[in-house]
Amino acid sequence: RLWVYVRDDRPSGNTAPPAAWYRYTPDRKGEHPRRHLKGFAGILQADAYGGWNGLYDSGRVSEAACWAHARRPWWDLYRERRDDSGLAAQALRRIQALYAIETDVRGRPPEIRKQQRQARASPLLAEFHDWLHGVLTRVSAKSELAKAARYSLARWQALTRYVDDGRIEIDNSAAERALRGVAVGRGNYLFIGSNDGGERAASLYGLVETAKLNGLDPEAYLREVLTRIAEHPINRIDELLPWNLAQSREAQRLAA
Repeated sequence: RLWVYVRDDRPSGNTAPPAAWYRYTPDRKGEHPRRHLKGFAGILQADAYGGWNGLYDSGRVSEAACWAHARRPWWDLYRERRDDSGLAAQALRRIQALYAIETDVRGRPPEIRKQQRQARASPLLAEFHDWLHGVLTRVSAKSELAKAARYSLARWQALTRYVDDGRIEIDNSAAERALRGVAVGRGNYLFIGSNDGGERAASLYGLVETAKLNGLDPEAYLREVLTRIAEHPINRIDELLPWNLAQSREAQRLAA
C-alpha cells in the first residue's frame, strides 16, 4: 500500500510551497499512519478509513472529514436512477451549493473564508442536517438512501469543521489527485516487486508529485536533478528540492 500526505495551503492564500509525501507499507493496518504522523499535531483531512482513529484519539490531531466522500454515495444512487426529483438528486444539489461557496472563497485569507462560510454555508448545513434526519424517517433503515444519510450524520462534526477554520478545505481532493498517478501505474505494472521496491517507489512518487504541485514538468525536473546531483555539494542538496528549483527558475525569468 502507498499512503500519501499532502500539504497544500494555497487555497487559503498561503504562499508556502506545496508538497506530497508518500510512504510504502506491506499492508493497510492502522499502525502505519500512526507511525507516519507520530510527531504531527494539527488538522488531518482524510477519508473514513478506520485506521485514522488512533490519531484522532491521541488528542493531538483534529479530524476534518471530506465532503467529496460524503457526496459519493448520493452520486452512485443518482446515477442508478437518474431521477432529478428524487432524494439523491436533492442531496447532490445541497452539496453543490456548498461547493459554490468554496469557488468564491478559494485563494482568500483564512479569516475571510471563515467569515463567508459562517455566513453562507452554516445555514445551508443546518438545513441539510435536518433534511438528512428527515430522510431516515422516510426510507427503510436498510436502504442505500439511509446508509448515505447515516454516513454524513455519523461524521457531521468533522464534516462541518471547515466552516469555522479557514485553513481547512471542504474535501481532501488534493490527496485523491496525488494518488491518481499511483492508480495509473498499478494498471501498467501491477506489482512493485518487493518491500525495498515499494520504499523506492514512494520516494520517487513524492518527488514527481511535489514537482507537479510546484508547477514543474516532472520529467524535466528529474532530468535536471540527475544531471546536476553528482557534482552538487551535499550540504546544499536542498537547492534541488522541487520548490527551490521552481523559485530559482522564477527568479531567473524575472531577471532576464
